[in-house]
Amino acid sequence: MLRELRMSMPRRRVLRQLGGGFGALLTGAMLPSSVAMDATAISCKQKWPAWEAFKWNFISRDGRVIDASLETEGTTSEGQSYALFFALVANDQPMFEKVLNWTENNLADGDLTARLPAWLWGKNKEGQWGVIDSNAASDSDLWIAYALGEAGRLWDNRRYIALSSLMASRILREETANIPGLGLTLLPGPIGFTLSPTSWRLNPSYMPLQLMQWFAEVGKDTRWAKLLQSSRRIIFESAEQGYSPDWIIYEQDKGFRIDTEGDEKGEGAYNAIRVYLWAGMLAHESEDRQRLLDRFAPMANLVEQQGYPPESVNIQTGRSNRAGPPGFSAAMLPFLAASGRTEAVTQQLQRLQASPIAADSYYGQVLGLFGLGWREQRYVFKRSGHLKPMWEGCR
Repeated sequence: MLRELRMSMPRRRVLRQLGGGFGALLTGAMLPSSVAMDATAISCKQKWPAWEAFKWNFISRDGRVIDASLETEGTTSEGQSYALFFALVANDQPMFEKVLNWTENNLADGDLTARLPAWLWGKNKEGQWGVIDSNAASDSDLWIAYALGEAGRLWDNRRYIALSSLMASRILREETANIPGLGLTLLPGPIGFTLSPTSWRLNPSYMPLQLMQWFAEVGKDTRWAKLLQSSRRIIFESAEQGYSPDWIIYEQDKGFRIDTEGDEKGEGAYNAIRVYLWAGMLAHESEDRQRLLDRFAPMANLVEQQGYPPESVNIQTGRSNRAGPPGFSAAMLPFLAASGRTEAVTQQLQRLQASPIAADSYYGQVLGLFGLGWREQRYVFKRSGHLKPMWEGCR
């Protein structure tokens, strides 16, 4: 069972459907106009075209985010969590409620106050629909709890705030471990990531520092401050050469080492791209921002030299392979902009114009919503981690 869990959890991140297909359906994908759109020209009351397209292409009428690249024709808690965040950014309360209700009813057995959502739901080998793997995914749980808390604040909904608080408590209880040398640490999920009494499998992309800062700021439990500190160390120390890994092993008294048993084997790819994305979107006043931009400067140099982000890079040697899909270019925009790489930003925008994100690419479209939405100033994260959507205070 442990081996199956360790094999299945990384696999949900290796969705190789980011390029190709449905090029003719550009009007339903990430629109070219949104690539070059001047944020100052966007009205705070204007709908978000890319979000409307995402809803049309990926979300069922009852609020299920469908990822066609999965063999199960299924849904992940990741997809539900991102949809909640984007619905909040878009001020789309009806869709937020639909996505939340589907998540609770289908991934949490009808009660988010009693259990964390299962990470995978879909059609099993017998052709029946339901939960396929009940293990939770901590990054998705963080995003759900965060979206609930911020939706409760921005929309004045006490139920959302209560759900957020209960989920946060359960994350602390079920998805953390006291690791010698790191302290209290976020695990990727409740089961399967403590490899031995002295080694743990971790994922730097699971711990966006703006979210960790928000939990430490809003939560009354001092353990969040400890998780923030260990998350900083994991993100920084696991990228010794300036490239973030998808997965990393931490060993007591030895520190970080390459994950030689996982699919990625010391590479940074479909998980790691989000580490640069989260770093680039940190508030300008954040104490972590410049430190991470400096740490990941080799990645910025690589993108600038090649003209594109690689699909994967060896985190020890910096050797990269073929060009990453268009969604990677969108994900790199905040990071490159924060690093002052204006020419590299222009390169990525031109690449997105020439090769738009495919309409049927779930993960590519997610990266596009994050990266291009941030560029259009549809949302920013404050130093405290609080969300400031464009529509807040709109008249």
